[in-house]
Amino acid sequence: MSRTPPQPASSWTTLTFVYLALAIVGLIGTWTWNIQAIMQASDFIGDWTMSGPAVSSLTTDLLVVAIAGSVFIIVEARRLGMKAGWAYVVLGLVTAFAFTFPLFLAMRERRLVLGR
Repeated sequence: MSRTPPQPASSWTTLTFVYLALAIVGLIGTWTWNIQAIMQASDFIGDWTMSGPAVSSLTTDLLVVAIAGSVFIIVEARRLGMKAGWAYVVLGLVTAFAFTFPLFLAMRERRLVLGR
């Protein structure tokens, strides 16, 4: 009697797709505004910091979250043996952290499902 060997679990879980969808929304959502700012030759940094207390509050909030998330990415990537975890942080600086953080979470989920 022959037994079929167990099939590896798919690393493309529902949670992986949720994270990937959030990454796409983060990329499109931020770059829609970034392109508009570039086309209007806006003072990007000035707009972040000088447009009133509400904008400054949001900027501070997102900056702290991005720093904490960057630390998490580097530590978690090392813990799980994921190569080039730092690249997500660098990519976040040139695209948007709203894109790279969910992208990292999707790749982390795949790693967790497949095991080390």
